[in-house]
Amino acid sequence: MDEESSQTEETRSVGWLFLPSIVLSRLATTTPSIIMTLLLIEIGLTFGLPVGVTGQLSTAGSIASFVSALIMGVLSVRYKHRSLLMIGLLIYSLSLLGRGLAPNFILFLLFSILGGLGGPMITPMTNTLVAKHLPLQKRTRVFGLLVAAASFSWVIGFIIIRFISDIGGWRFPFLVYALPLPLLGLLLAFKGLPPESGGSQTPSSTGSLIEGYRGVLSSRSADACLVCDALSWAVWSGFTLYGASFYRQQFIVSIGAVTYLLMGAATSFTLGALISNRFVNKFGRKPVTLVSALMIGLFVLFTTIVPNLWISLALCLTGYLFMGLNSTAATSLTIEQVPQFRGTLMSMRSASTSMSGVLGAGLGGLALLMYGYKALGPSLGLLGLASGVIMYLIVVDPTQMQS
Repeated sequence: MDEESSQTEETRSVGWLFLPSIVLSRLATTTPSIIMTLLLIEIGLTFGLPVGVTGQLSTAGSIASFVSALIMGVLSVRYKHRSLLMIGLLIYSLSLLGRGLAPNFILFLLFSILGGLGGPMITPMTNTLVAKHLPLQKRTRVFGLLVAAASFSWVIGFIIIRFISDIGGWRFPFLVYALPLPLLGLLLAFKGLPPESGGSQTPSSTGSLIEGYRGVLSSRSADACLVCDALSWAVWSGFTLYGASFYRQQFIVSIGAVTYLLMGAATSFTLGALISNRFVNKFGRKPVTLVSALMIGLFVLFTTIVPNLWISLALCLTGYLFMGLNSTAATSLTIEQVPQFRGTLMSMRSASTSMSGVLGAGLGGLALLMYGYKALGPSLGLLGLASGVIMYLIVVDPTQMQS
């Protein structure tokens, strides 16, 4: 009863700047990836390095993100989520400034690692703050908005970054486009996020810094959610990494046309995220997450097998629609598993999804090396099917059990 009244009180204190601050904070984490995707060759040329070496910046960032997310699982028990988000935004701002001004590759690498450390302080905390300050019936819609904004930023980012880089080179997008986002997010977070009365997630968690991990790991359903999320994200990251090359090499699609394909995929993902709330309200969190995971697996599985370009594109875009649907529904389902340790759970989710990128890239690359593109879709698609099976067998929706 106390928890419910506390939730109501916190919800009342949310002002109109709450949502813009959360959305802008999330957007800040997407821009470096877009810049690296478009301008990796130019960055490598500046430092006199081949693309293969420059591309390892993303690997270093992923490893740093994994470590930072695990640390956040501990820090989120003791410290205020609002404060952790603001520190993350400050670190991310310094990272972007450093990358835009880096005179050599070593410093660029170090600032990329700094960004990897700051990122996991942002995404898990935005999810946690949404769950903490908004009532249950509004959360899925806001999660969908966050996912949609992040994915649609790729559509806008491709256009803006390409234009800005033509004016001032690859450094310009870091300094003129990417850097203002976390700085403005930091200002809005300071003004728009309600102050928190306590540093820990629950009174009982003050006794041990690892209490959050114990609470999450003791929940079989929460652990299964983390595994399912990682498998679904591995499908998305693996196919996104190799998908453009597949269409260029198998169907001889031009680079310009592939750019439009990527924008279409991001738009489809955005649409899926936006409509997820309607399906969750009608069918429930678990059914939507389960079915969308199975659909991701099936559509990706057949995308690289069919011999017709247009059928393959239809499968690809539909698969991205289900990916957006799954991302939102899975976030809404996962965050309700252990409400008293949401910060730790979201940090663990950030760590697992960081490593899912390695899984998707590694499995997809192995399939390509051994059997070619026809094995790419099936190898990744099976991960989506596995996610759905685990979801069906183990995961429960606590909000349905309470009703």
